Amino acid sequence: MSLFDPTYRLLRREAIDGMAEALEAQNRVPDIAELSFEDRLAMLLDAEMTRRTERSYQARLRQAQLRIRPTLEEVSCKSGRGLSRSVLTHLATGDWIRKGNGLIIEGKTGVGKTFLACALAHQACRQLHSVLYRRAGDLLAEIAAARVSNRLAKLQRRLARVDLLAIDDFGLASFTAEGRRDLLDVVERRERGKSTLVASQVPSDRWHAIIGEPTIADAIVDRLVNSAYRIQLDGPSMREREALPALEEVAVENAGKAEQTSDGSSR
Repeated sequence: MSLFDPTYRLLRREAIDGMAEALEAQNRVPDIAELSFEDRLAMLLDAEMTRRTERSYQARLRQAQLRIRPTLEEVSCKSGRGLSRSVLTHLATGDWIRKGNGLIIEGKTGVGKTFLACALAHQACRQLHSVLYRRAGDLLAEIAAARVSNRLAKLQRRLARVDLLAIDDFGLASFTAEGRRDLLDVVERRERGKSTLVASQVPSDRWHAIIGEPTIADAIVDRLVNSAYRIQLDGPSMREREALPALEEVAVENAGKAEQTSDGSSR
């Protein structure tokens, strides 16, 4: 009896699915026996490692809870935008995350801060870093809710351990006293060896005023800014290109199509 069936069943039972599928594929190749045992084994192991890497990447992508899932290939580096291809290529290596550096993305509404932040976070997931994306207001609300439900310690550990914490829409609203303390706690726990990405339409030199309470604001800004790279995005709003035509134009166009359809069906 062939060894294929029991070996295949064993691999499936132990959830070694990549190797099982590769073994099944090998079994369908008529001249597979011409390959050496070592070559066939290497192919099986490579298939299993590829499967595990993909599974790990997908799990990290789900856990990151990104607002959108763009790739770096979709990021525009057009002239005048404030983002060069060389800078994007460097960030794509993930070296800044491995070194625990931060990143600040600034720019007015619509220039693509969230898009770039999520693309970089997506790339980090591909490199098997743990990632968490939150809008600033949602992050502080989540911490406040965790405090009420006695889950604060668990959330604090998660926020401290994740390789990349991406905080979007920073500074859109003023901070409460509790919010200031909670944000300081987050950045203090992450300041050694963990990367924090902050996207904001408010320039970092105005963060003190938005955070309030000078002593705490100084501590927060110092930790977020001093070990971070900075990107200033410029140019027109990316949303302008997606703007809908005037409603009157749509109505006239649809009326014309309806009239053509009516004329055609009446013939």
